[in-house]
Amino acid sequence: MAEATIQVKHKIGLHARPAALFVQTANKFKSKIKVKNLTATGDFVDAKSIIMVLTLGVMKDHKVLIQTDGIDADLALDALKSLIENNFGEA
Repeated sequence: MAEATIQVKHKIGLHARPAALFVQTANKFKSKIKVKNLTATGDFVDAKSIIMVLTLGVMKDHKVLIQTDGIDADLALDALKSLIENNFGEA
């Protein structure tokens, strides 16, 4: 299992297009991927489900914990970290 805590800097957080990109990226991997909003209280949700990711209510500057488990866990974690750290491809 691999995990990382990352602060979301996108102006609208993990909603709409950023959430869709996050889920699309997660779905490229075979590993089980979970995400949790550490800033707000709540449980882990399936990172491959757009509905579940949206329920997290991740806003700008919230911290999320991503956990990956499986054959490509490290690659999945690296891809999701990179997506968030690079502001979902926006300036």
